[in-house]
Amino acid sequence: MNLPYYGFFENLVPEWAVLTVLVLAILHFGFYGYGIRLWILAAAVFLYGCGAGVATWIGWGAVVFLFGVPLVRRVLSGGVMKMLEALQFLPTISKTEQEAIDAGTTWIEGELFSGRPNFKRILSESYPGLTAEEQAFIDGPAQEVCDATLDWDVFQRRDLSPETWALLKKHRFFGMIIPKEYGGLGFSASANSAVVGKMSSANAVLGITVMVPNSLGPAELLIHYGTEEQKNHYLPRLASHEEIPAFALTEPNAGSDAGALAAKGVIFKGEDARLKIRLNWSKRYITLAPISTVLGLAFKLYDPENHLGQGTSLGVTCALIPTSTPGVDNGHRHDPLGIPFYNGPSYGHDVEVDLETAVIGGAAGIGRGWRMLMESLAAGRGISLPAVGTFGSKKVARVAGAHAVVRKQFGLSIGKFEGIEEPLARIGGYSYLLEAARRYTNGALNKGAKPAVVTAIMKYNATELFRKAIDDGMDILGGNAISRGPRNALAHAYINTPIGITVEGANILTRTLIIFGQGAIRSHPWVLQEINAMAEKDVKAFDKAFFGHIGMVVQNVFRSVLLSVTRGHLAGSVVGGPASRYVRKLAWASASFSILADMSLGLMGGTLKRKEMITGRFADIFSWMYLASATIVRFESEGRRNEDLPLFRYSMDTAFMRMQIAFDELYSSLRLPVISWFLRGPVGIWSRMNRLSAGPTDGDIHRVARVLQTPGEQRDRLTDGIYVPASAERPIGRLDRAMIASIQAEELTSTIKHAVKAGKLPRGGIEVQLAAAVDQKIITKEQAELIQHAEMLRDDAVHVDSFTLAEYLKTSIHHS
Repeated sequence: MNLPYYGFFENLVPEWAVLTVLVLAILHFGFYGYGIRLWILAAAVFLYGCGAGVATWIGWGAVVFLFGVPLVRRVLSGGVMKMLEALQFLPTISKTEQEAIDAGTTWIEGELFSGRPNFKRILSESYPGLTAEEQAFIDGPAQEVCDATLDWDVFQRRDLSPETWALLKKHRFFGMIIPKEYGGLGFSASANSAVVGKMSSANAVLGITVMVPNSLGPAELLIHYGTEEQKNHYLPRLASHEEIPAFALTEPNAGSDAGALAAKGVIFKGEDARLKIRLNWSKRYITLAPISTVLGLAFKLYDPENHLGQGTSLGVTCALIPTSTPGVDNGHRHDPLGIPFYNGPSYGHDVEVDLETAVIGGAAGIGRGWRMLMESLAAGRGISLPAVGTFGSKKVARVAGAHAVVRKQFGLSIGKFEGIEEPLARIGGYSYLLEAARRYTNGALNKGAKPAVVTAIMKYNATELFRKAIDDGMDILGGNAISRGPRNALAHAYINTPIGITVEGANILTRTLIIFGQGAIRSHPWVLQEINAMAEKDVKAFDKAFFGHIGMVVQNVFRSVLLSVTRGHLAGSVVGGPASRYVRKLAWASASFSILADMSLGLMGGTLKRKEMITGRFADIFSWMYLASATIVRFESEGRRNEDLPLFRYSMDTAFMRMQIAFDELYSSLRLPVISWFLRGPVGIWSRMNRLSAGPTDGDIHRVARVLQTPGEQRDRLTDGIYVPASAERPIGRLDRAMIASIQAEELTSTIKHAVKAGKLPRGGIEVQLAAAVDQKIITKEQAELIQHAEMLRDDAVHVDSFTLAEYLKTSIHHS
């Protein structure tokens, strides 16, 4: 091959060197995303060195004129903008969606979406613990409440005990998020999460009861949007439990769709000449409604006589309604899977309230209800249910690990079987990963961030991974898990699992519509700017966003290809040690995700929004990139503990395996003009040959399973924060005690087995063998007593509850 002209370079270097430098320069410029000015300058140097002719310089000048001169380029951008508008190419966004998109903020998810994550920033974000005051509350009042709450008793009485209710009031559990100046505890998101998690690990009803007043509801809305009069009146009363709150949003035909709300308020002028609202509503699934004294209500507000001068339809509004107000009916209860927390419908018929007093924020809050709810959910979705899922998984890890030691089959603890090690490792890996993501997310929320996409990722994945963990735990415990009674450690958490999956946005919707559907708009560096510029007919803003978007696409083409070929090594890592290779892989995954997302957005336009199987697969990749990032932060923040390496590797290899599965599904299912065959063929084949990960190794599966079955500091750290009772009569206490005794006696038991195999001791019952072993001085009398004690505790731990017919019928009646 000969260059068309060789010019100045001819006397300096051979032709192959010029071509090599050219290729390397293009790859370098593309990979690092150099701006158009540097591309223009580099091209000029190359053309000059090659002795380009006049025609070439004219062509090059035309390109510079079109794309390098902003005023000229905007003419082109304006034409593109008009064409996209005519084709209705970008997704149409409803008012409800727009408010949801505008409500949250963007955090590190924007880095992951960019294709070139700034890992210095990602790793510098806080990974907080608790303050001394918050930890004292966890160790003191929270432990006291858990000790007072007997799981089986709650289900028999269909309520928390009077003692538990009194302790909740005494220690102001409903005021955790209320500032201290109003009588609350003023806790951080981290502390709120830790308390809810501990309560939930003790009893599902207790966790839900504490969670709801500290989540989306009257207190949260008043703190951010209430008038001073409303705050001063309600917040101290809510903090002291003088008022019990509930929030009514969901209706039979309206959940996440604010446009479908049927609850209606009509403004009228009362006899006292003050503006009032006449409300009618029918709500359902309202937690604490049957015992609430103040109801937060979302409804559509109308002003038919235009008293406010703002038109007749004023939009979704939130108000506080004392439940003693005539026309309010909260007297019924639902029965959500037999979990006896207070939950029921709420009805209102011609309920009249004062507008200024009732509407949250007063007249200024009219029509802002959906925005209020979305902003609150953007934060709250990352606290309560992620805590339930995380601490639930940690509880399963502690229970299943102990049971795997205590329960024997064929003379061996079942935890020694590889078939049991696999689910044990999943439980342990999910527990490590979820705790990382919980603390990392709370770090952002502590600082006031409201990352709507990240909190949606947390809600979806924490509840889904807990569902898998509790399923694994139920399988490991077998009959001990399915037989309900005071001894059962998992059954009620298992039954409660679908409730977390359903509330705060059903998981199907969260995965397919929010994480990537809204995330592609909110997290993408340029798409929302392009949409807003088109809506405002702002050619200058569109030009900046459009060409910024093109530059990002070009860069990610280079990054995706080069990182794939080098398995991420070209990206480098900002950390050393075991995490470094995962940082590089994450850069590779981000680049591949970004270019695939941009190709799909660019070639499918607004139709992508309706391809929910596709958006769900993108959501899976996005989710696991975030979870992997948080896990790296945990490992680094905790000092790269060598003993945690199996947990870290297991979590990371699982994350990249899940990304790989989603990538391969996308390559097979995407139907994009022109390039579908390329994705299904060469790209898909290369992806399967050059996998991000094949999943955890058998060695790490074994090592993680051993962590769950080994008493000590590491197991305690893995399950830190869950309710561990002091009493050995509680299920976890009984299992822990039996596990420790079994391990202490394990070596002696092995000695007995070897003696039996050698013919030194008779076959038969353990009592006969122990007596013979003492007589033959194979073991001492004290050692025999140690084995007997361990066997007694083991036998006690694997027993399940049983009832007389009268007791069983009484239990069934209570339960129904």
